[in-house]
Amino acid sequence: MGQAIVIAPSLTAGYVRTVSNQILKCPKCQGEMAQGFVPDFSHSAAIVAAWHEGQPRKSFWTRTKVRLRDGVTIGAFRCRRCGFLEFYADPKFAAQ
Repeated sequence: MGQAIVIAPSLTAGYVRTVSNQILKCPKCQGEMAQGFVPDFSHSAAIVAAWHEGQPRKSFWTRTKVRLRDGVTIGAFRCRRCGFLEFYADPKFAAQ
């Protein structure tokens, strides 16, 4: 992508701005990108999805072995024009 992204609320709701204060553009169609997240639903709770290094391992009880503290929260960016999705893993994307 090549541009630094500001991970903070901007004055234009939902739009993501680069450090140079430009609205982040879609690498596919140059449309405007909006910041969002992918919820992970579990036992009537919704959490922000996280990235985990390595290949998943099976668990009899929980279907997949995972240590929650080892995950890196995922932020998603969606093009308002074409729908292209771009994901980044960064602790800054955790619920506020």
